[in-house]
Amino acid sequence: IDIALWKFETAKYYVTIIDAPGHRDFIKNMITGTSQADCAVLIVAAGTGEFEAGISKNGQTREHALLAFTLGVKQLIVGVNKMDSTEPPYSEPRFEEIKKEVSSYIKKIGYNPAAVAFVPISGWHGDNMLEPSTKMPWFKG
Repeated sequence: IDIALWKFETAKYYVTIIDAPGHRDFIKNMITGTSQADCAVLIVAAGTGEFEAGISKNGQTREHALLAFTLGVKQLIVGVNKMDSTEPPYSEPRFEEIKKEVSSYIKKIGYNPAAVAFVPISGWHGDNMLEPSTKMPWFKG
């Protein structure tokens, strides 16, 4: 498994999206992609148990955030995914809980949480991916 690239341009920027695998077996590939990045989008699962596993002492969320910072990626965006699988679905308190915990960790490694955008998303349903979701009216990002 390798990294995947998508290129496009906006009126102001040339953008290359590097999709690096998150699985522990492919950490070398992730490092290759991350070392070329100006900005990282850290995807965190909101599902009960999934988030807790990722943020735990040896969890991948911690590992990926630390790698991004260590490799010089100064701009970070956190996508809180699977908001459709929270209890209740699209739960603002769950999003805020995750935001608080991730903020605490990324501050310890060197990021300024106030400068990090946190976006609640559902990749499966497309919520907050391209346009604001009606299922999360509480999010004003």
